[in-house]
Amino acid sequence: MWRNKKPDAPQSVDAEPKNLQTNQPLKPVPASWEVTTKMNKDVIGSVRAAADRATARIGSSLHVKGDISGDEDLYIDGTVEGLVHLDGRMLTVGATAKLTADVVAGEVIVYGRVNGNVRGQGKIEIKKDGSVNGDLTTAQIIIEDGAYFKGSIEIEKSTEKGGDKNVPSRTAAAPATPAAGAEPRSI
Repeated sequence: MWRNKKPDAPQSVDAEPKNLQTNQPLKPVPASWEVTTKMNKDVIGSVRAAADRATARIGSSLHVKGDISGDEDLYIDGTVEGLVHLDGRMLTVGATAKLTADVVAGEVIVYGRVNGNVRGQGKIEIKKDGSVNGDLTTAQIIIEDGAYFKGSIEIEKSTEKGGDKNVPSRTAAAPATPAAGAEPRSI
């Protein structure tokens, strides 16, 4: 049995959206959401910086064999064997990541393990539980206390506007493990 239903009366169009349950105006969402986890402050800063740009992710259960290249930031938690080339972009090697790869990126942050040479056009950071076994080439290096590094470091002068790209670089020797009680340092 079907009943004829009277058409609904025309609804007035409100300029302001309302909560359908309470018929009250919606509250605006804050411009920035606060992260309230027990994460390292550096991780939070990196996550916020990465959120400003498109970031691809390789999860912890993924294993990639071959070359990876692209034009967006990349966060790796899984296993990668090959070459990672993200010219001018940021690569974050997560705490569970294992890279057996050479890396070329604009900025590289290592929380996990990297076996291979790393070239960071802007800077390379090795966090306290991070490990790099290979040669580093960058304009700025930060190695936190507790990080593991074995290899050589070549510091390239950053090429600013009008800068000479043929400026010779200098090579800095770094100890395989940081000195006890040493603060993070930038060269």
